[in-house]
Amino acid sequence: MNFKLPLLLLLFVSTFASAQQTISVKGSAPYPATQEYTFICEKYAYSGEINVQIAKTEKGGILKLTVSTANDKAKIAGGVYVDLTNADVIACTDKNVKESADGKTTAYYYFTPAEWLKLKKTDIYAIRFIIAGGPDISGNLTGHFTAYSKVKYFSTAFDKSKKTFDTAKEISVL
Repeated sequence: MNFKLPLLLLLFVSTFASAQQTISVKGSAPYPATQEYTFICEKYAYSGEINVQIAKTEKGGILKLTVSTANDKAKIAGGVYVDLTNADVIACTDKNVKESADGKTTAYYYFTPAEWLKLKKTDIYAIRFIIAGGPDISGNLTGHFTAYSKVKYFSTAFDKSKKTFDTAKEISVL
């Protein structure tokens, strides 16, 4: 009886310790992924933020972008630019892999092996994207937007903690 309790506790703790995020694209096998980051997008009037997640694949990686929309016709469209903190830019082309549900639209972009190596070494500074929709959508809900990697929206001048996400560290662990 005394032996069963530590064994059950060990199994319980190991289940949560090994829980990892995954991304599955259009019913594919799940890929190991980073946590979901919330980047701040001040110019996007509807929500002011976009959710970003990155997964490792056999041939590089996947960038998953999810944003809340006011209209089902609004989608993330066109190419996306991933700006790194060392001033490198990764241009992702639109392969038209998208999903929409529950007032949110999601788009997937793919990284080559060379781009994946850059992501493992350098944090993401910002992501530039486009939201397109029909003619009946308000002008401040469509257009070109930039979302910044910021942990907190507000901070003081005395706060010396890092204010951006450690994307390179998490990507290198995948």
